Amino acid sequence: MTTPTRNEAEAKRLAILDQYPLDRSDENRLNRIARLAAEICNAPIGLVSIVEENRQVFIGRSGLDVCETEREHSFCEHAMGQSQAMVVNDATRDDRFATNPLVTGDLGIRFYAGQPLVSPEGQPLGALCVIDHAARDGLTPLQADSLATLGEVVMSLLEGLRADARAELERSESLVQVAELEQRFAVLADSLPQLVWSTPPDGLSDYFNGPWCDFTGLPAQASYGTGWLSLLHPEDAPVAAQAWSRAVTTGRSYEVRYRLRRHDGAYRWVIARGLPLFDANYEVMRWIGTCTDIDDEMANADALELLSQELHHRIKNIFAVIGGLVSLSSRSHPDAADFAAELYGRILALGRAHAFVGSPGSRSDGTTHGGLKGMLEELLSPYMIAGSNRITITGDEIAVDDRSATPLSLVFHELATNSAKYGALGVDEGTVEIALEAGDTVCLRWIEHGIAKTGEAMPGGFGSRLIDMSINRQLGGSYITTWGDRSLELEISIPSGNVQRV
Repeated sequence: MTTPTRNEAEAKRLAILDQYPLDRSDENRLNRIARLAAEICNAPIGLVSIVEENRQVFIGRSGLDVCETEREHSFCEHAMGQSQAMVVNDATRDDRFATNPLVTGDLGIRFYAGQPLVSPEGQPLGALCVIDHAARDGLTPLQADSLATLGEVVMSLLEGLRADARAELERSESLVQVAELEQRFAVLADSLPQLVWSTPPDGLSDYFNGPWCDFTGLPAQASYGTGWLSLLHPEDAPVAAQAWSRAVTTGRSYEVRYRLRRHDGAYRWVIARGLPLFDANYEVMRWIGTCTDIDDEMANADALELLSQELHHRIKNIFAVIGGLVSLSSRSHPDAADFAAELYGRILALGRAHAFVGSPGSRSDGTTHGGLKGMLEELLSPYMIAGSNRITITGDEIAVDDRSATPLSLVFHELATNSAKYGALGVDEGTVEIALEAGDTVCLRWIEHGIAKTGEAMPGGFGSRLIDMSINRQLGGSYITTWGDRSLELEISIPSGNVQRV
């Protein structure tokens, strides 16, 4: 390990010394310590000396009016490098000090005892010393111990000053950082298209960005506290106030839609969102939120909803026309009646599937639906008997979309139709259970009990090919058929991403 040069060691020492605010030293206490040290040691002079780069400064003194001397004449420079108190009984007989002006001059130092003052890092700072004009035989053990103890007291005082200075510096740096962050936040907030707001933990707003002021046509102060509520549509203000109060009370995120009055008096829909910032104890420090203008999007959504309803109505009419054509053709061709009936049933199944996914949130009868359960209930309604558990649908609710609804409706229509002809739905005691299981793979089970003749309940011919095409090709799944004693189970497995878009 390389030993630092004298210059390097001195640079480190001075760097540590700079951390002590000696210009704000507790002079009265340090003077009392210097006087106590002199009295205990029966000396006329007591000093708390700090050795700087070119001088030694007496930050505590008793019996001496001089505040500093040049470093080259300092006794304390020698003392501070010792591991214990340095004692000079007669300076005139010590080669280090015999020609020192402080010895040969008016001060006339003969006896010196200095206790080193050392920082916690081990850097020498100076010494607590006592001086006499007459030569002496050293210190008594009590005097030496007292001088060491008082030296520790001096260092304790200096470390307190150092800690205060460090804390003040950190506070100052923190204030600078906070001011810089606030400025950055304000610049960022003003550059955003959203209306940005902020509140302290109590929820009373104290900041709104430039776009908010531009939108409302009012200065930010007009919206402070609860002033922003006066800018909301009278019908929306109570709802927004209640939602905001609940968020502030619970510390949970905030989201609400309301109409906000623009500078020209027009109300526009916005979506307001707010998130809490937490401290280390998970206490809310501040709320940051935005208001985003969604008026145009809501108008477009309403227009799209009208267009969707019109399209849905027209497609329903098309299914009705096709069904009518099939029924009319079957009367003209009696030999194709069975085929026409099957085709007509499939068209009705497609129509029900379209009605289910074509009007999100409602069935064709106007009641709300969930997912696959709702579609199956509507699809199988012709086979259900009021008050009977002939068909039960159990398990998880599974969302479906327009891509999967058509093949699934065709599959379950074929299963129901065939069961009515040959399976459980064709006999009074027969039952059908449909079990739904969600997951990475959607599992659908069609289970029939009470089949009259085992082996005839599965669709044959075109029906089997339709099921195979729907499950394997269109939905990328697979299925397994298991026969039992007057029972049938068809287990269908489909990747969830092919049932509902992620």
